[in-house]
Order: sequence, then C-alpha cells, then structure tokens
Amino acid sequence: MAKAKKIKSPTQLELVEPTFTALVELGGSANIDEIRDKVIEMLKLPDDIVDEPHNGNASQQTELEYQLAWARTRLKNYGAITNSMRGVWKITTEFSDKTFVSREEVTEHIKKTKLKGKTNAEAEKIINDNDPSNDSDDIPEELEPWRIELADTLHNMNPYAFERLSMLLLRECGFSQVRVTKKSGDGGIDGTGKWKVNGIFSFNVAFQCKRFTGSVSASDIRDFRGSLTTDIEKGIFITTGTFTKAAREEASNAGKREIDLIDGEEFINKLIEYRLGVEEKTIYEVNKEFFEKV
Repeated sequence: MAKAKKIKSPTQLELVEPTFTALVELGGSANIDEIRDKVIEMLKLPDDIVDEPHNGNASQQTELEYQLAWARTRLKNYGAITNSMRGVWKITTEFSDKTFVSREEVTEHIKKTKLKGKTNAEAEKIINDNDPSNDSDDIPEELEPWRIELADTLHNMNPYAFERLSMLLLRECGFSQVRVTKKSGDGGIDGTGKWKVNGIFSFNVAFQCKRFTGSVSASDIRDFRGSLTTDIEKGIFITTGTFTKAAREEASNAGKREIDLIDGEEFINKLIEYRLGVEEKTIYEVNKEFFEKV
C-alpha cells in the first residue's frame, strides 16, 4: 500500500470533530460551503492551507474540501449527521442533544465496521496512512465517479462551448436576454443578461466564465469588478475550478460591488438540478434475504 502524500490540510479524521462542532454552531444544519467556512474560522486556518489544491481526480476541489468531504462521510457512517438534500447536511435526531463527537469514537467505529477482521496493527497502519479510500467503500457524493467524469468533461470543453453552456444554465436559472459580449481570455465581461426576482424586480447582470482547473484569485475578482459598467447591478463569476479564500472575501467585500461566485462543484450541482448533460438512472439491487424467506 503506497504511503499517502504529505499534505498541509488537516486530515479527514482530524476534521471530524470540528465538522460536527461547526454544524452545532450553525444551528444543526448547513450547506457544504457554510461548514467549510465555519471550520476555517474555528481552526484559524491560513490561506496556504485553505487554498492547497487537491492533486487527485477531484481537481475542482481544494485539499481541505476533499478531506472535509470524507470527514462528513465518516460522521454519516457513524450516525451523527445526514444529508437532507444534495449539499445540505444536518445533525441526526440521535445526536441532536450532543455538542461534541470525538475523533477517537469515530476511529473505533471505522475499526469495528470498515476494518473488521484486521489486526489492531493492520488497522492502525491503514488509519495512520490518512488515505480514506484504503478502508472505505463509501464514497462522498462529491467524489462519485460520474461527478469526476463530468468535471473532467467540463475542464476539457472548448472555452467558447463552456460559455454557451453557462448561458444555457443561466437561462434555466431564470435569466433572460443572456448573450455573450466578447471572446474569452481578456479577464473582462464575457456576457450579460437580466435576472427577474419574483417576476417583478429586474437586475442587469454581467458574468465571466473561467474554464480551468486552478483557483480564481482575488485579483481576478478585482479585475472583473473593475470591468463592470455603471448599468450593471450584479456580477457573477463562473469557474470549473475553485476560488481562493482571498477571492471569496474580495467577492463579498461589503464596501464594494458584491460578486456572486459559482465554482466547479456548484456548477455541477446546477447541471444536475436542471438535468443539463446528465441523466438519472435507477439501479436495482437484489434482496437475497427476501427470496430466502419468501
């Protein structure tokens, strides 16, 4: 078994306790971004750890996001949390009166379930390698093979085709008069549209599309904001990659025009929501116990 690469980010087991505590402090439920941001705040993680890229297949995630996905899966298998809908997690009723879940308890649960039959030494070695795929057949939703395939497809799209896909998605989200205003590549506005709220209030919106596997920086956000004309009331930055911590802070800066962000994970979630380029299939599992007792 290959030794897992050294990472700066806390590991999935180190994040078990803060993930549960974050949900407690957020009122018992939160989406993935809210959990991530709360954990960053609680652990006072510096930017170089928060922005560390994950080098595996999940190239649209940071290392921290990858480890947090596994931490949530560990807590779910332990029975402490569950996902009420895609991307939204909540504390289960069995744990609703608890304010803390220990890493040791979750580790023992893994040993008794996923590593059942292993010697204590074998189990300890697997656990200490910090590679969750070595001892789990449960894959976080964000790391399911079809999502990885979809992410790779988006990363390899022609940039102009990605712009057209982004336009289509915005229309599905309720935007109108969506059009591309220029060719990609110069860091400015890629397109504009109108967004009507409750069928009454309309906002002029500009968007930029960045199809790549890296992280959008704070300077990218500033450049985009600087390209917005006075008639534009909202800006949307779309990427197949991620946003650095500084970029997210820059986008939500209260003293400047706010920029809404759609990263690779959120873009995929929207494609799923509106069934764009994906098809849901039902898979049946044979219940052998049923046939034995019929």
